Amino acid sequence: MATFGEVPPGNARAGEKIFRAKCAHCHTLEKGSGHKHDYRRACDWLLVVILFFATSLPWCTEPPSEHKPWFLKGPNLHGLFGKQYGTTPGFSYSAASKNKDVVWEENTLYDYLLNPKEYIPLKAKFPCMKNPQERADLIAFLKETTS
Repeated sequence: MATFGEVPPGNARAGEKIFRAKCAHCHTLEKGSGHKHDYRRACDWLLVVILFFATSLPWCTEPPSEHKPWFLKGPNLHGLFGKQYGTTPGFSYSAASKNKDVVWEENTLYDYLLNPKEYIPLKAKFPCMKNPQERADLIAFLKETTS
């Protein structure tokens, strides 16, 4: 398995195609564009609340600070490099992943993309990117786009 330093330089154009195919459904890149939401899940949640408004469902009795927007998919990636994991304002991270001491740089992102669920305990459905060149291409694109 090659380390990030052993892989040929990434191609940002190829990385853009990879981002669109594998990442764009959960993440945004533009400054100020907000986080991605799963509106279908949000509408399902709203329907449940409307139908059972008068009942005392568990999520209705929790203090407001306990509520988490579980229909969020992924955080906006603008300013990704050099950022501590779990610090994106307005995005709700799990307690297990908030405690992960990761600063996003080329090498940490390269390792993360190889096996995301092992690197950080996430509920994300992104499996992995085994191809070292694809990871380098995606990183080149993100480095160019999110700065």
